[in-house]
Amino acid sequence: MSNARFLMNFLKSPLTVGAVWPSSPGLCRQMIAGIGFEQLDCIVELGPGTGVITHCIATAAKPEAEIISVELDRKMAAALQSKFPRVFVANASATDLRPILDERGRPCAGAVVSGLPWANFPRQLQSDILDAIEDILAPGGYFTTFAYIHGIYLPTAQRFRRDLHRRFATVEILPVVWKNVPPAIVYRCRKAQ
Repeated sequence: MSNARFLMNFLKSPLTVGAVWPSSPGLCRQMIAGIGFEQLDCIVELGPGTGVITHCIATAAKPEAEIISVELDRKMAAALQSKFPRVFVANASATDLRPILDERGRPCAGAVVSGLPWANFPRQLQSDILDAIEDILAPGGYFTTFAYIHGIYLPTAQRFRRDLHRRFATVEILPVVWKNVPPAIVYRCRKAQ
């Protein structure tokens, strides 16, 4: 998908697309840094969009790892599946992680990488998706996501950050990725062992 088409999708559905431009290579690298993807058997990605982060995950993962991307938009899911035949793309909601992993014969994932627009979501949806992530994340597994710096003080973003601290054993806020449109921070969270 071209950057112009990505922008058009944002303009049509700003609450579900959430980004005006695809993530930069620097943000993608920060999203997967320090997790050890080369050791994981199953990795889940939420809201892959154009697949920029998907590419980073597929490059970092060991060849036999299963990568599952969950994309709500049917057209984006189809485009992603044809672009990344190695990745299993589920055209579904991020709240449906347990049935998706059960269908794939996977009891858990070692990491969940999210490109979802958390600040755009109402409280209940944020909570439902985080419940689904906690349910499928292996003990000691990582959850990583990002937030645009212009929105980190919004009430929904502050509530999301508090929820991360309540749910995960550790929550790191990595340095701002300035070479991204717009600049962003990455949350790297780890589930208790």
